[in-house]
Amino acid sequence: MIGAVCIIVLLIVAFRTKVELIINFVLRSVLGTIAIYFINGFLGWTGLSVMIGINPLTVLTSGILGFPGVALLFGIEFYKLL
Repeated sequence: MIGAVCIIVLLIVAFRTKVELIINFVLRSVLGTIAIYFINGFLGWTGLSVMIGINPLTVLTSGILGFPGVALLFGIEFYKLL
């Protein structure tokens, strides 16, 4: 009986952390996509020809890496501009 209760508690904790990871990933993806959109608009307004497309790969990059991933995408694009 004690073993079953311990297993149930461990499953609840594991499920809670998985849900937190999924919510964290989704929030980073959405905020990263919004950041890419507004940075693209700002760079277009200033006349720079550096634009990052919003596609599943960039959303996945911003979801996994967060804002450093967005900076990485723009850094790669600036490097290609050289």
